[in-house]
Amino acid sequence: MNERRIINILEGKNMQDHSVEKESQEPYNGASAQHQVPGPDLTPETLYQPVPEQAQTPPPTPPVQPRRSGGGLRAGAILIVALVLLLVLGVGLFAGWQFGRSGSTGTGTSTQPGSSVASVQTQSEQVAATFKQSVVQINITTQKGGGLGSGTIIDNRGYIVTNNHVIEGAKQIQVELYDGTILPAQLTGTDPPDDLAVIKITPPQHMAVATIGDSSQLKVAEYVMAIGNPLGITQTVTSGIVSALGRNVPAGPDVEILGAIQTDAAINPGNSGGALVDLKGDLIGVPTLTIINPEFNSPASGVGFAIPSNRVKLIVPQLINTGSVTHTGRASLGVSVGTVDPTVAAQANLPVDYGALIVSVTPNGPAASAGLQPNDVIVQVDNKQIMDVASLGDALASKSPGDTVTVKAYRGNQQMTFNVKLGELQVAG
Repeated sequence: MNERRIINILEGKNMQDHSVEKESQEPYNGASAQHQVPGPDLTPETLYQPVPEQAQTPPPTPPVQPRRSGGGLRAGAILIVALVLLLVLGVGLFAGWQFGRSGSTGTGTSTQPGSSVASVQTQSEQVAATFKQSVVQINITTQKGGGLGSGTIIDNRGYIVTNNHVIEGAKQIQVELYDGTILPAQLTGTDPPDDLAVIKITPPQHMAVATIGDSSQLKVAEYVMAIGNPLGITQTVTSGIVSALGRNVPAGPDVEILGAIQTDAAINPGNSGGALVDLKGDLIGVPTLTIINPEFNSPASGVGFAIPSNRVKLIVPQLINTGSVTHTGRASLGVSVGTVDPTVAAQANLPVDYGALIVSVTPNGPAASAGLQPNDVIVQVDNKQIMDVASLGDALASKSPGDTVTVKAYRGNQQMTFNVKLGELQVAG
């Protein structure tokens, strides 16, 4: 009886049913039955048909032979399967217990849910608390009134980097430090094409100085913080991510931010000239501008731009040493060009109605040395198609002096290819 109770339990039979099934029936397979899908020949009717009973007229009774119980064999097989399953489950549970122990003790590579988020939160709090001590508010007085912006102390001699448009036209400059101390400042130098400027204060004791990081190591989606004084609300920290890299952003007449960092960290009026900071606690950009939504004539939410710190590293030492920029670090073809459109193409009888028409070349400059001439129409630089003067500037913006580029240009009806070693853009006199 105990053997049959085990059979019934494993086969899923009712505990109250002690009848013995016919030997021709197949044992119940619970796992396969749960996942079985009727095929073309397995309709619900055939799935649930009763097992055909044996014939009513029994054959002649043979001599009685000793008979082994089929139920006993079946019970033994099921017991073996049950033991195997228990063994597998036991190993799995033990492995899971060990994995849980390694995760909880820190010896494994797993992390608890939310631990990485908490780590970033803690790290950002520490960085913000330390870095904002080097961020200052800049108050200026002009002929038209007053204005304010932000800046970052980047040298222990009291030099502060900010935007040129923050101090442009200033008659008087004052700096408010982290602790509320107000000091007079003097203009050291400006670089309008990059919208950068440097001012100087007499350094107080225990002045915090920021470290300038390497913006070339930034990655899209990296966590960053903008620290500044929006609308005069001092020491404000906003956070976001790097939305894009390498943007070339026009910022006014003759002003273009090359390789700008795009971020969704809020940049409001008064943030200009402040700090864009990574989780290492380094200055990796100078917040400069936001995009204006033309529909509402207001700053677009979550679309701000910062001057990359590597550009700051190039320009600021020149401003400190000489008060002006002597090496732009920008690539140049050594040509003067104009935009080709259908009207210009018809008037000049040009073979194409797009591109950049060379008006003049710098003697012994990069283009002249490569063989380019006036009236050639540049239509491609490396893999970038040139539609006008602006697109030519964009193609060169990602290049450096000394780089070699492939230039395709039309001379008459013939397209020619030139390899040009780029020079450095000279500072406008």
